[in-house]
Amino acid sequence: MDDTMDRDGENADEQVVAEFAGWVFDRFLGAMETLSIHIGSRLGLYAALRDAPATPAELAARTGIDRRYAREWLEQQATAGILDVDRDDGNERFRLPAAQAEVLTDRASLGYSAPLADMFAAVALRVPDLTDAYRTGQGVPWAAFGAAVRDGQGDINRPWFENALAKALASVPRVHEVLSRPDAGIADVACGHGWSTIGLARAYPDAIVDGFDIDVPAIEAAREHAAGLENVTFSELRGEQLADQGDDRYDAAFVFEALHDMPDPVAVLASIGRAVRSDGAVVVMDEAVAETFSPPGDETERAMYGYSLLICLPDSMSTPDSVATGTVMRPATLERYAREAGFSAVSILPIDGFAAFRFYLLER
Repeated sequence: MDDTMDRDGENADEQVVAEFAGWVFDRFLGAMETLSIHIGSRLGLYAALRDAPATPAELAARTGIDRRYAREWLEQQATAGILDVDRDDGNERFRLPAAQAEVLTDRASLGYSAPLADMFAAVALRVPDLTDAYRTGQGVPWAAFGAAVRDGQGDINRPWFENALAKALASVPRVHEVLSRPDAGIADVACGHGWSTIGLARAYPDAIVDGFDIDVPAIEAAREHAAGLENVTFSELRGEQLADQGDDRYDAAFVFEALHDMPDPVAVLASIGRAVRSDGAVVVMDEAVAETFSPPGDETERAMYGYSLLICLPDSMSTPDSVATGTVMRPATLERYAREAGFSAVSILPIDGFAAFRFYLLER
């Protein structure tokens, strides 16, 4: 049978076959270069190049890696267009341009992207577990992905919460007024590394901000990050337990990029609803995916399905009886969860410029 024959016995268009083969190769190339970025980030190679160019021998001396590997990595990075090469007196010095340096080493920059490579490498190690989970219908819990994914998630969100969150919330008068109340109580549910909690505490210094998560290492990291801030605390707590702190305890509650991971989002939202005063604010920030499944999707949609296949859905399915939302939580799905939890409606807040996220206000 002709190798290009499709299921209906018709020959596939050779040009289309060639183009799709090229598409697959481009993804292979990107994956290989992503792993090379992970190596550079993990071994501190970009940091070593940030302030001064280096020959292979100089990079090896600065970082303690083998000289032969240093040469191969430097040449590969230059071939990929990440590094520039300066040639002088027969020597080749490899230089990290300013834009690449910001993206790969500046943890405060909104363009900081090195954690994506670290997360990709960590998830790749879990492929055997993932394929088993796909066969059995079970899951791969968040903890199984290890520190690289946990830390990577925290690091990739950090600059947004540190640099953009305060402005975003201040642009919505209804929410800003609640958060500006004297001694306002604010809950950050599923806070992870705590950067969202810290962003809230800095933006509203008169408020008392409590961050909650079930991941103990993340809570420990959050406490370290918040050292010196007096209006923030972190505790181990499930979202379903928030109302156990007391009904009407909080003026506002947030769930940043986490509701889709939760096995029982309705129970979490119901608990939040009881914990927040009737004149308060409940805000959910989640992925800005399309309103309906309409392939082919844009880059946001593709990225979120990637997260869902490899991390979020397996994590959610590791809990028995999970609703298994997945990363691609459509607005209608969130609205359904909110109504089942006792909220009357969901509105999208007019916040622009916050990358691939959408802010929802849950109405009483």
